[in-house]
Amino acid sequence: MDASQLLAQAADAVAADPAGLMPARQQMALSLGWHIILACFGVSFPAIIFVMHLRGIRRKDPVALDLAKRWSKVSAVLFAIGAVSGTVLSFEMGLLWPGLMGTYGDVLGLPFAFEGLAFFLEAIFIGIYLYGWGRMPPKVHLLMLLPMAITGVFGTYCVLAVNAWMNHPVGFNIVDGQIVDVEPWAVMFNSQAFMQFAHMWVGAYMVAGFSIAAVYAAGMLRGRRDRHHRLGFVVPFAFATIAALAQPFVGHFLGEGLEERQPSKLAAFELAETTDEGASPLRIGGVLIEGEVKGAIEIPYLGSIIALGSLDEPVPGLDQIPDEDQPPVNLTHWAFQTMIGIGLLLMAAVALFWFLRWRRRDLLEHRWFLRFASTAGVLAVIALESGWIATEVGRQPWIVYGVMRTNEAAADHSAGLWGVYGASVVLYGAMTVGAIVVLRSMARRWRAGAADLPSPYGPQSRLRDRVEDPATEEAAK
Repeated sequence: MDASQLLAQAADAVAADPAGLMPARQQMALSLGWHIILACFGVSFPAIIFVMHLRGIRRKDPVALDLAKRWSKVSAVLFAIGAVSGTVLSFEMGLLWPGLMGTYGDVLGLPFAFEGLAFFLEAIFIGIYLYGWGRMPPKVHLLMLLPMAITGVFGTYCVLAVNAWMNHPVGFNIVDGQIVDVEPWAVMFNSQAFMQFAHMWVGAYMVAGFSIAAVYAAGMLRGRRDRHHRLGFVVPFAFATIAALAQPFVGHFLGEGLEERQPSKLAAFELAETTDEGASPLRIGGVLIEGEVKGAIEIPYLGSIIALGSLDEPVPGLDQIPDEDQPPVNLTHWAFQTMIGIGLLLMAAVALFWFLRWRRRDLLEHRWFLRFASTAGVLAVIALESGWIATEVGRQPWIVYGVMRTNEAAADHSAGLWGVYGASVVLYGAMTVGAIVVLRSMARRWRAGAADLPSPYGPQSRLRDRVEDPATEEAAK
């Protein structure tokens, strides 16, 4: 087939797609890619603050309490911005994908309703905790973090249940083109929901833990070696450590059975153009060009061992998948390997840090490690985004795997959708700049010695600077 025929086929494919498909894809990539970072903090930050706050109460540690108080204000800023992007997303589902929501709205209604309820409950307890400093008994105030953590986790599970359903649809039948026999609870607890949630949940602790630790690593690089920075680094880094060590195993268990559920995605992950005779190699790097894999480093047998747990069974290749059902192979493959590569790098880094700490060697005294630690948050975000690209792009051309194609879910027109996309770029850009300005301003005033920051609204405490421990509480009374 010559170049002119390939161009003609591409032009026909573009012409067959609805006008709303491209702006919908661009809009969702922007919105989800931006919102998911904030969602990580909503899921994991309350637990990290809880541990720091508990340490402050039990050990009567004013540094730990001060960190917990500061982090609570940071979490409030991130939650407020995330609330905006999450609200935008809720409208986008119906606006950009009318075919999906119009057809399967009854199927997906329950998890989306629960997610909205969890969001409002989380907002309530964030407000109580934020304004509870100096106004509530210390232990009661500490317990306000638990509903925050639970509702954040539950809301995330609901969203992940919907995404797991899109990868493995259950809970309905199709009769004469109509959706019948809807079982909403089957969607909530479909067989892939728990493992996909676990993968995201652990990833959220990696993003939040490494990002928070990176802030204090950067401070130590600038010479701030006080206990405030060391404790601010170690606690979130400990959370990130557990997550980084667990994530490869969680991801492996999630991928089990992928050759049966989504063989096209597995073939793209492994860059398997053809089905090998015998065990498949692990292909590191490389691209698929005109049906031929080029530039890959191949390690014999390892592809089948990792993907299938077999020494002789081959990974099903793309030659078994019709051309019209194949995902964008190179993007899926590179996104998957980027996620794996960064994950293994972070796992090795945390293992080295704690091993040397056990051997009484403190890497926080070495600038090369602090430089790496200050970039770990960015690396964790890149791994998270790469994982979602691999998951979503690897499912294409299906929006609901095997049931509805993505082009069937998009609107037939693009009127106003490009304008919405442009407005979203401006909105997210403004929120990004605003978040950076606000957080940097808060950090600057804290470094200048501000014991507390004024709130734009809400009651002012008469005991604003009181340390939350039982002895101080009793003295205040």
